[in-house]
Amino acid sequence: MAVISTVYVNYLRRFRMEIDLADVLLPEPVLPGDYDFVPWTPGLADRHAAVKFVSFRSEIDSHVFPSLAEAGGCLRLMRDIAGHESFLAAATWLVHYSGPLESILNSCDCATIQALRKPYDVGAIQNVGVTPEHRGVGLGRALLLRSLHGFREAGLQRVYLEVTADNEPAVALYRSIGFRISRTMYQEVDLEPEFV
Repeated sequence: MAVISTVYVNYLRRFRMEIDLADVLLPEPVLPGDYDFVPWTPGLADRHAAVKFVSFRSEIDSHVFPSLAEAGGCLRLMRDIAGHESFLAAATWLVHYSGPLESILNSCDCATIQALRKPYDVGAIQNVGVTPEHRGVGLGRALLLRSLHGFREAGLQRVYLEVTADNEPAVALYRSIGFRISRTMYQEVDLEPEFV
């Protein structure tokens, strides 16, 4: 008996969103208690990759970018980003959660953002990832603001990112900070029935 696997071809709508840092007042990023920013150092690629994997492996973005669905793919992606000549360390951050002092097991990295400097001094945010158990407490906003301050300190005035349109919480977050949709794109993806 033959097993037939059905794969649905679908088009996902994605937004390119931009912010002009000269036109917006950026508040200082504030993390909740027990969370700390960890600035980029070359030895952190593995930690960023691990957070990226946990953040995206079950999300629709892992179908848009299959490397996000595998730990090894996230590590290769992170090493590629960090090794790129336009990598911008000043706008690349981790968030680490310390948890209650009595529970060392609660200590973990839980959010990541990476950045590149594109031609004409335009900044590009590569990924904003927050692990599922740490969502809803403001880490995405704080991380994004920290990164935008890093872009500004590096002398960049315009920054963009891309986001799947169905990721409504992310789109709302980016809009609330001052990003606007500058382009709508459609990307062909193979989706399992649960995502159709």
